[in-house]
Amino acid sequence: MKREMNTLGKAAIAAVLAACSLGAPPSLASASTASPSVQEKQKNPYDVLNAAAARDPITVTPLRGGVYLLQGSGGNIGVLPSKDGAFMVDAGIAVSRRKLERALQKLGASHIRYLVNTHWHFDHAGGNSWIHERGAEIIAAPNTLRNLSETIRVVEWAHTFTPVPAAARPTVTVASEKTFTVDGEPVRLRPYSPAHTDGDLSVDFTRADVLFTGDTFWNDLYPFIDHETGGSIDGMIRAADQNIARVGDGTIVVPGHGPVGRRADLVEYRNMLVAIRNRVADLKGRGLTVEQTIAAKPTQPFDAKWGQGIIGPDLFTKLVYRGV
Repeated sequence: MKREMNTLGKAAIAAVLAACSLGAPPSLASASTASPSVQEKQKNPYDVLNAAAARDPITVTPLRGGVYLLQGSGGNIGVLPSKDGAFMVDAGIAVSRRKLERALQKLGASHIRYLVNTHWHFDHAGGNSWIHERGAEIIAAPNTLRNLSETIRVVEWAHTFTPVPAAARPTVTVASEKTFTVDGEPVRLRPYSPAHTDGDLSVDFTRADVLFTGDTFWNDLYPFIDHETGGSIDGMIRAADQNIARVGDGTIVVPGHGPVGRRADLVEYRNMLVAIRNRVADLKGRGLTVEQTIAAKPTQPFDAKWGQGIIGPDLFTKLVYRGV
């Protein structure tokens, strides 16, 4: 909610900006981090992700215990091949279908038994239809089924998502912790409270000790927060705490976006979220508008590491501002 500015004069605003300014930002390669305006410089995440999925190859990385990571189609994808049908985490973007099919065939995972949507976004659920055609049950949180069945306008993406076809909707909903078994491998699904969206799930290959967090964790990247479907910075911090509590030092942690991480990466990510949340909340609490808060550069100490990706510092500041 935007606060009225009648309690602060121009001189007071200038003093706050001067006091809270963290200096000139480092030189960054990404245009999304440049001044003067997020609207002018921040590229639309929807367009960027679609273009990358159409252009990029699918890379396959073995993790542990027979679990593989597939990258190149939006969000990170997990696959555990099985003689009875593979277990798959997220479906990527629809435009990547042929490339994903070839990668799955090479893994001996042409038949998919279970597909989990960690949440509803198109870069994680865009391939639902064709994977369902292969006989997969689609598993998701109840709110993910609802979100995929509704028309939703995501303001920051300047895009309206319409209901997906019936064949692309989850067929099994998970509202509380549930364990599946794939060739003797326990796979535990846990819902988060609202964080990135209101329908996030983690997928834990417990014997392999490999955790897929969906978009509750973006490694080395500022995350997107979907306020239109219940996301918030405070929810993201709670989810980070939940992830940290789950993992040990040896756990392989697969974020929704970015490289594979470990517990130390989760801790660093959580600390970044808290620091920026507190800086933005302080500025907003003093009566600054979102534009003035962006100008104060509350993310600057973190931009060189976290601000090089699809969500630039200005957009991330705006997302945090909406939730404090």
